[in-house]
Amino acid sequence: MDRKQVNTVTPIDVEAVRRDFPVLERKIHGVPLVYLDNAATSQKPAAVIEAMNRFYRQENSNVHRGIHALSEESTADYEAARKKLAKFIHAKSRREIVFTRNATESINLVAYSWGLDNLHPGDEVLITEMEHHANIVPWQQICRRTGATLRYVPITPQGYLDLSTLDNLLTEKTKLFAFTAMSNVFGTIPPVKMLVEKAHAVGALTLVDGAQAVSHMPVDVRALDCDFLAFSAHKMCGPTGIGALYGKAALLNKMSPFLTGGDMILSVWMDHATWNEIPHKFEAGTPAIAEAIGFGAAVDYLNSIGGMEAIHHYEQEMITAAMTALQDIEGLRMIGPPPADRGGLVSFVMDGLHPHDIAAVLDQDGIAVRAGYHCAQPLHDRLNIHATTRASFYFYNLPSEIDLLVQSLQRAQKLFGR
Repeated sequence: MDRKQVNTVTPIDVEAVRRDFPVLERKIHGVPLVYLDNAATSQKPAAVIEAMNRFYRQENSNVHRGIHALSEESTADYEAARKKLAKFIHAKSRREIVFTRNATESINLVAYSWGLDNLHPGDEVLITEMEHHANIVPWQQICRRTGATLRYVPITPQGYLDLSTLDNLLTEKTKLFAFTAMSNVFGTIPPVKMLVEKAHAVGALTLVDGAQAVSHMPVDVRALDCDFLAFSAHKMCGPTGIGALYGKAALLNKMSPFLTGGDMILSVWMDHATWNEIPHKFEAGTPAIAEAIGFGAAVDYLNSIGGMEAIHHYEQEMITAAMTALQDIEGLRMIGPPPADRGGLVSFVMDGLHPHDIAAVLDQDGIAVRAGYHCAQPLHDRLNIHATTRASFYFYNLPSEIDLLVQSLQRAQKLFGR
């Protein structure tokens, strides 16, 4: 996450990898699909799809509760997936991994389970102006309910955090600093380890929104020393409907459950109940079992093609090539930092063209991009930009697709007479 210079990595065989993704064989409007909306969700390899199919065909049963063979097999595979995630982000134990529906629910879990019990009038929560709505709105709600104050680290016009403000913003009043590890609009990769150290120096906890980062680069929660990390399966070749929260065991043990019901309890009487051990006390009811198994299969797949260093290295090459090509389009302005300081996505505006019109023209050429606020309206308001078009890359994208993107953007200019 705080990136090391990659000197030698095994190159990804992109042509071979693409054969693992059935959807990439599709044609859209009669032309081959060019999928450049990976920051919204990634495509799924056959290995993940088959792992979930295999569960439903051969094992389908509830977890943790049954004595019979199917339940024991399902439980073993569900917990094996948790263990894979813990190893993937270098957690100390699988008990520090809580399955959630997505990164948004992971952040809400911390907001309600930790925030309601630990925030009071006079306390402050610090976030940044480049956050996704998922790391803004929960804190607005919790601060409103607890009387705490929400403060923001400002951004610079170049798309960086204004680090000169930290000493004034991080004080003994700060109880939590929640920030993204990669902006889903700028692509900016903040200095996560330094931000964690600064927060801990004043006694604040840290929550890292890793939705964009975990899927694109190596993340080591012990090296970063973050207290919480939220991420989603669907952005890293896994299924939708499942994510994870990493939390230090000592913190999770002290927190109240976010949801209550079955499986998260130890014992229930008519007038009270006691909670299960972590992580189970945060996983009320029947979980997304097939999805968890698919999540584990996605981790296996990412490791099998070379691992996260190789993926990050390839994406750096792609975003450098893409931004070099886009800068030659007259009237196109990219927002955010240069390629060396960002992940594999780029948001831009074009003179005289609305981002929705751009996306519609690109779609006619088989190219999938995102247009709008990207769930980051305050960031766009801060820049006085109504919307942007975003192209986001992954390890299965080809350099030739950058050429197709440029050609389609130039066609959009001609179509609208620009």
